[in-house]
Amino acid sequence: MTDFRAFCQPAEREPAEILLDAGESHHLVAVNRARRGDTVVAFDGRGNEWICECTDDRPKTAVLKVRFSQKAKPLPYAMTLGQALPKGPSMDAIVRKATELGVTRIVPLESERTEVRLDADRLDRKTEKWLNAAIEAAKQCGNPWLPEIAPVQKATAFMQSASGYDLKLIASLQPGARSLKSVLAAHEASTGHPPRKVLWLIGPEGDFTPAEMSVAKASGFELITLGPLVLRCETAAVYALGILSYELQNG
Repeated sequence: MTDFRAFCQPAEREPAEILLDAGESHHLVAVNRARRGDTVVAFDGRGNEWICECTDDRPKTAVLKVRFSQKAKPLPYAMTLGQALPKGPSMDAIVRKATELGVTRIVPLESERTEVRLDADRLDRKTEKWLNAAIEAAKQCGNPWLPEIAPVQKATAFMQSASGYDLKLIASLQPGARSLKSVLAAHEASTGHPPRKVLWLIGPEGDFTPAEMSVAKASGFELITLGPLVLRCETAAVYALGILSYELQNG
């Protein structure tokens, strides 16, 4: 796979030439040092890729000549991450890692223990920052699909409305939480096939409250243990998605 990748949203379905915006041009030419004649894979985050030749390496207006296009197949399963908003820059890191692991959708959640409260302006800036983090991760790992980043929602309202999933999982420190492997095995035993659409909920520092856990259980979520140690929320998100991805790939 080529080292050079660039995100784009061409107006035409089958462009002959792609003009990168200033940010992508800078990243391709000034940061990654692509030059005229280099092969660049441009992608739109929806599975469309264009194999191109860089014909103009100006750092503000790079131009790519399309050689041919291709459509990437999505993963045979879809993972959604419902993530309670952490403090500081941790959500940026979670978005990056979730993109690397092939998550389809990310839903930021406000829980009772969430300390981050975003007004409309800050939310717009945060959403743009999260999208940029996903684009950076997709370029780095070669993922042609960007996750949808949903609007911030109240955790309990999202739990109650979440539908259309084969499995709904929530990371839990409570006694009686089951292992992921046992829940996946039970699903396959009852349906004859592994789940195709799975939702993972990860709580904030201090976890979801008992009241929120009760709502989750009443809404059909399986309580899943991530082991005996208490993990930071960003560690829990990456660990949970990693083991789920592994099991679904090998199921």
